[in-house]
Amino acid sequence: MTEACFDEMQISLDWEEDPREDRLDRIRYERRQKRRLARLRREKQKRALAGVLFCGLLAVIVVLRVAAVRMDKRAGETPALSAREMAALNQSGGAGITEIAGKIAEAAGVPVTEAEKIVGESEVEETQSEETSAEAETTVYRFAETEDTAFIDSADVISSHAILIDESTDDVIASKGAKERIMPASMTKVLTVLVAAEQIPEEKLDDTFEMTLEITDYAYVNDCSSVGFLDGEAVSVRDLFYGTAMQSGGDAALGLAYYVAGSQEAFVKLMNEKLEALGIADSTHFTNCVGLYDEAHYSTVYDMAVIMKAAMQNDFCREVMSKHVYTTKPTAEHPEGIEISNWFLRKIEDKDTGGEVLCAKTGYIVQSKNCAVSYEMSAKGTPYLCVTAGSTSSWRCIYDHVEIYNRYL
Repeated sequence: MTEACFDEMQISLDWEEDPREDRLDRIRYERRQKRRLARLRREKQKRALAGVLFCGLLAVIVVLRVAAVRMDKRAGETPALSAREMAALNQSGGAGITEIAGKIAEAAGVPVTEAEKIVGESEVEETQSEETSAEAETTVYRFAETEDTAFIDSADVISSHAILIDESTDDVIASKGAKERIMPASMTKVLTVLVAAEQIPEEKLDDTFEMTLEITDYAYVNDCSSVGFLDGEAVSVRDLFYGTAMQSGGDAALGLAYYVAGSQEAFVKLMNEKLEALGIADSTHFTNCVGLYDEAHYSTVYDMAVIMKAAMQNDFCREVMSKHVYTTKPTAEHPEGIEISNWFLRKIEDKDTGGEVLCAKTGYIVQSKNCAVSYEMSAKGTPYLCVTAGSTSSWRCIYDHVEIYNRYL
């Protein structure tokens, strides 16, 4: 019997149904679904509370407007407010607004104490509204281990660090070395794409950016992966996104950085500010937008899962990271455009992972070996995040993800 046949028989034996395991799997699945429903209920309650606060603030504004109208009608009986006071009134939450509201209330026949109460509630609600808005802009994702969290001990997972997350509940399904420091290599570009997508409005995606010798030389000297854009080439901003996410192009990533912030240094500052907003600045720090090795450029597979989750909440990031094949727009230097591919997605698409891997970004430098982050939708419709680092080859990295999805789901 050949070794290949023996492997197939072994795989078949490994996958025989065990009723007890099947029952445990169902129990785990039901637990995760309960936690997911609980989280959705909490989010619904938060949205309802935000709606109530908004309606309350609107009611306060209406009351003040009515009071102002009544005051105008009594203008002959009461002194008008000065221009300065009116300007202060128009600045919601401005200094002295309570005193001015008191004058309005007195002129309109509303008790001063009641007016102060209304204004005070308005200021509180406005502050709460601002805090709610700020919280929405800087969502912090936390992944929690549960009693069902498994240690990744499969001999078929070569990667030295790995984590698998149920993205719907933020539960850690399985992990090893998840919070140990790694060099993220080109997985860095997930954050590059996310920060750029948050800075560039959709109507600017078809703007053009002229590549410079500084950018192309940087990519060449540092031996970066490259889309192949040339000095002086007018490249669309949209193509810079696809070139960064799919081809892992250093030239495209630098183009985004220069387009957004004017320099790589200024753009990296935005990246690290985003890390702070995500709550992972203590364990992740970037010095470049490409993923080049630097002792001060580091992360963890846990943090990379946080970054990937944030990217998956951005529609344009999901779009560019899910594309398998793409051709850039024609330019004078490339009249037929440049065809680029996301090789991880193309190689894993015919593998059985229990679902479909929708988005992915790989990386490699000597110090990190092969690494990757992927996003899968299971056959049951549950989204998962998988991050690995320290594999021995690009193919082995893919098989690590296949094994993790199959064994631990």
